[in-house]
Amino acid sequence: MNAENESTGGPHRPARRLVLASQSPARLGLLRQAGLAPEVIVSGVDEDALAVEEPEALAQLLAEAKAEAVARRPEAAGALVLGCDSVLDIDGVALGKPADAEEATARWKAMRGRDGVLRTGHCLIDTAGGHRASAVASTTVHFGEPSDAEIAAYVASGEPLYVAGAFTLDGRSAPFVEGITGDHGTVIGLSLPLLRRLLAGAGIAVTDLWTS
Repeated sequence: MNAENESTGGPHRPARRLVLASQSPARLGLLRQAGLAPEVIVSGVDEDALAVEEPEALAQLLAEAKAEAVARRPEAAGALVLGCDSVLDIDGVALGKPADAEEATARWKAMRGRDGVLRTGHCLIDTAGGHRASAVASTTVHFGEPSDAEIAAYVASGEPLYVAGAFTLDGRSAPFVEGITGDHGTVIGLSLPLLRRLLAGAGIAVTDLWTS
């Protein structure tokens, strides 16, 4: 490191490569905001082919499938691979992305004024050392009561078709959520505190992955 970087705390190379096994821009954004610079390798896992009724188990299974699929690829050799997936738990029923606008509309009409639990599975695989750990983060979401017209406008935007549970905290549905109990990152798609703990279990400090 040159003298300028030493004095200014400029960019430096992270101790390990981090690969995100997800095409979610929200997850990528969370990691970047936390000072990380992950590579993205989309897993290609067919989420509909994995069927588990219990929401927490499904979230974990999907995260593990994504991480495992990417960890097997030559381009991920030597990297830390992180897989994540989210489902909304309403009365013990797992709700992923709605199939179409009609389903998104029906979900919102059923969810408004109620609470749900957003469950996000995480799986971290160290392809160099062989360490592997999985865990699920859960956050309770308190839904507001948008009108039928507001729901129709939201569904027409197309956003709910691309997010678990047909809503997100970092988009147009944010005004329809009265509050949450737990980590907001879990709802967006990735719990940074949980990631820190998973990394620590592999003997890696999250600060070792900072880019500056």
